[in-house]
Amino acid sequence: MTRYATVDPTTGKLVREFAVISDAEAREALARADKAYRSWRETDLAERAGILSRVAGLHRRHASELAELMTLEMGKPITQAKAEVELSASIYEYYATKGPDLLADEVLDIAGTGRALVRTASIGPLLGIMPWNFPYYQVARFVAPNLLLGNTILLKHAGNCPQEALRIHELLDEAGAPPGVYQNVFASTGQVADMIADPLLRGVSLTGSERAGSAVGELAGRHLKKCVLELGGSDPFLVMPGADLDRAVSAAVAGRFGNAGQACTSSKRMIIDTSLWDDFLEAFLAKAAEWRIGDPRNPGTRLGPMSSVQARADLAGQVDDAVAKGATVHLGGEIPDGEGAFYPATVLSGVTREMRAYHEELFGPVAVLYRVNSVDEAIELANDSPYGLGGAVFTSDPDLAGAVADRLDTGMVGINTTIKSAPDMPFGGVKNSGIGRELGRFGLDEFANKKLVRIL
Repeated sequence: MTRYATVDPTTGKLVREFAVISDAEAREALARADKAYRSWRETDLAERAGILSRVAGLHRRHASELAELMTLEMGKPITQAKAEVELSASIYEYYATKGPDLLADEVLDIAGTGRALVRTASIGPLLGIMPWNFPYYQVARFVAPNLLLGNTILLKHAGNCPQEALRIHELLDEAGAPPGVYQNVFASTGQVADMIADPLLRGVSLTGSERAGSAVGELAGRHLKKCVLELGGSDPFLVMPGADLDRAVSAAVAGRFGNAGQACTSSKRMIIDTSLWDDFLEAFLAKAAEWRIGDPRNPGTRLGPMSSVQARADLAGQVDDAVAKGATVHLGGEIPDGEGAFYPATVLSGVTREMRAYHEELFGPVAVLYRVNSVDEAIELANDSPYGLGGAVFTSDPDLAGAVADRLDTGMVGINTTIKSAPDMPFGGVKNSGIGRELGRFGLDEFANKKLVRIL
């Protein structure tokens, strides 16, 4: 049963609950989006960009309030929450300032007489299904390019961040978005399926689990709707000969334990060349131990609670399975006493193919370290995953770095850095990590009609 409720993961206590909309309200919301689209698509591009610019400013003006809501609803440490609000603002700002130029007609060099160009046009009402782990950022990267393009949005947010969902809608209204252009919908799973099937809806974007993506992708395909799916990840982090060890360790620890490890592009599998293993392990454990759990409202806290007690139980089950089958726990690995959904920074090694932790995404503060004897072995291990979102390779040898990056089966790869989202760079993966790209000019192309105009 679909539920929209604020449950403080620091205490496990219910704070506030919201009703799911009725079937009639769901149909009415889609009808409003369709009606609004007819005028929104004709609205001057500069006016649409101006609304996005004001949304960016409102995020910054209300940054503390928005961050506090995030900390309350999903447990993100307040310092990290404020950084996410600023990232979200930068995305709206990017499309407000750079987006109009990206939408300029592309003139084609054609054979024969006359001229031809490709115009990037809108396609209609869209449904966004967004997750809780980055509740403002995930919305921004879907909403900003599509509102600029002239599409209208129905936004079904995660069930555990309803107050954030409502606040985003309020910010769009305050910025001047006309009625029906952006609507938050507390919809049920069945209502989402009905919306995807409805001819009025022209596309759907989901960021979430592989299971949810499969279900949405099947529905979208059945009803001939464009879809973008950003799903799970089990990103490899390769430390190869010649790596700057301090730089690699710092990036690996921050990349794994930020947001309590609840990030699709978190560096989940550390693959270490044998020549660096002992030094890397010692340094990694020392830095990981600094990520102590604490009250996420404290600006000094690095590791807050996970999103829910159930999410913690799922992660603990994966760790327990690995330990029972022979994996070594170097740090953490036990649920602490007390209330809330806290789980400590945990480091495992000796994980093998028989263990769930080898194949499954560990969506929490658990790092798995692997020791390899060659570059080829490292790449084989890195690619031995159903996922292919991001990856990283650390080495001072530029030729080696480029060769390894080329051989990784991922949609994104960082050389001497982990993958960090930026408004002007594409985001997306391959294999079971999803379909499509977001951000940059690619975010404007996914739900667009690339219309050919032939002129004689």
